[in-house]
Amino acid sequence: MVKNMKNEMKNENRDNVAAIGIGAMIVFIALILVAAVAAAVIIQTAEKLQQNAQTAGQDTQDSMSARVVILGVIISDAAANELDITFELAPGSDDVPTTDIEWIIVCDDIDDDALTAATTHKIGDQNGENTIQAGSTYATTIEAANCAPTANEDHTLLVVAGSGGQTYEVLNYGGDVTDGAVVI
Repeated sequence: MVKNMKNEMKNENRDNVAAIGIGAMIVFIALILVAAVAAAVIIQTAEKLQQNAQTAGQDTQDSMSARVVILGVIISDAAANELDITFELAPGSDDVPTTDIEWIIVCDDIDDDALTAATTHKIGDQNGENTIQAGSTYATTIEAANCAPTANEDHTLLVVAGSGGQTYEVLNYGGDVTDGAVVI
């Protein structure tokens, strides 16, 4: 009987050691699962941040990829409210179809209803070309229908090229609003 008791004690000690081993294995597996979930969250967050950065970079590139630079504006026909504009695309710009370039002139004399009624205009063909190319200089005549050149007034010219950037210039009419007067 004494011998039997000794065997039972040995078995109990072995059972305790086995229980500790199984517990350690369960903790180890749980740690691996937690690490896997944490790694998945980190990877997913990194991918989302990369996509957001790429989208923001693409949006910035698109907004700057077709910006018009106004080189000069001259009154070509004061009686008809026509202005000759010389322009080119900003360095690094992509080529832009002429139908994607719009302009508007804003002045103090115009009321809000007339402004929203459609005073935005297309540039149109430039000497038979359908595309404005980077590195080339272009000239076109626009009509400032609602904002006639007036002595000692400033008007605002806004040019938008497609989904690209906007160009904002102040047309400064000095005391001379005759044909050939330089506005910018």
